[in-house]
Amino acid sequence: MASFIHLNPAARDYTYNSPSGAEGATDESDVLAFHQTLPSYNETTLHTLPALAASLGLSHVLVKDESDRFGLPAFKILGASWAVYRAVLSALDANNDQKKNPMTVANLGAAARDRGLSIVTSTEGNCGRAVARMAQYLGLPARVFVPAYMSEGTRQKIRGEGTEVLIVEGSYEDTIPVIRREAAEREGSVLVLDVGLEGYEVVPKYFVEGYSSMLAESEKQVPKLTGGKAATHAIVPCGAGSIAQAVVQHYKGAQRQKQHGNATVIAVEATTAACLKVSLETGEATDVLTADTIMNGMNCGTLSTLAWPVLSRGVEASVVVTDQESHAAVEEMKGSGIMAGPCGAATLAALRRVCADPHARSLLALGPESIVVIYCTEGSRDYHIPS
Repeated sequence: MASFIHLNPAARDYTYNSPSGAEGATDESDVLAFHQTLPSYNETTLHTLPALAASLGLSHVLVKDESDRFGLPAFKILGASWAVYRAVLSALDANNDQKKNPMTVANLGAAARDRGLSIVTSTEGNCGRAVARMAQYLGLPARVFVPAYMSEGTRQKIRGEGTEVLIVEGSYEDTIPVIRREAAEREGSVLVLDVGLEGYEVVPKYFVEGYSSMLAESEKQVPKLTGGKAATHAIVPCGAGSIAQAVVQHYKGAQRQKQHGNATVIAVEATTAACLKVSLETGEATDVLTADTIMNGMNCGTLSTLAWPVLSRGVEASVVVTDQESHAAVEEMKGSGIMAGPCGAATLAALRRVCADPHARSLLALGPESIVVIYCTEGSRDYHIPS
């Protein structure tokens, strides 16, 4: 790979304007209120790493730690719970006003069971388990399709949510046509995916909205650790793009910019699955062939059709990191008491990479006033340590 960093300086002036009143558009406060009704809701920790910040010449480095979200080891349950809830409401023709008359999870589950609904999804790991957990909350059966390379340990964790796991030969992308046929042919199936596809973009919007609770939490937490100052930079993993889209929409949102000024968004990918970086370089959404990586939650060769228009305009830098860099970041975070998985720690690896590059550092305005939030999206898990 010729370069590990692609800079997109035009994104500095991007403002995201929420499509108020459009289908799938919901206030962050409404989504957070929904999450607070779920079993074991918890506001995850925002750690501060002063020694790291000092060594990099930054004001603050803060880590939003998603290693325990609703008892699951990743942020995905935020998007999955909201998306399943809204998708089932829609399947029942019962879309309701979340502010005035929200339907409880218990009531929704009862109505969905009466109609014989079930959930179908595909996953590379954390998302499928999260969808299965929300199906369990609703008391609905779920079928989770997975690529053949997924480890048996990961499959078992998904099965542990009381769901059926079905194996598809090939990559994650190869599971998509299979589950679309499954949902079309099996009566009562509700298709739940976090990636926008042609003709399928409403439910992925709900995933993006669901992730806003993590961002609303961190926005409140940052000033408590910085003497009242807001974040200037955010670093987020990018697989198919939904979580990165949520981060751009939040930090580049018109209201956030009015309150706190502009913020720089940096996305990180594995060297083996750099579809965002390649797309930014070519100027159009571009698929890439993927290969095995310890960052398997980011092992996506195709961007969400919903995410690409936002990412292309709002991501200032796309950074790719190697498995070795990700593993080193896992160990570094562990030394600070943060039990991260490779996808979560990749954000720290990306921060180190851009800070070590004088041109990128200058263009991204990383300096002694910078307050950097890195989103550690998954907790510790087993993986093959790279040589």
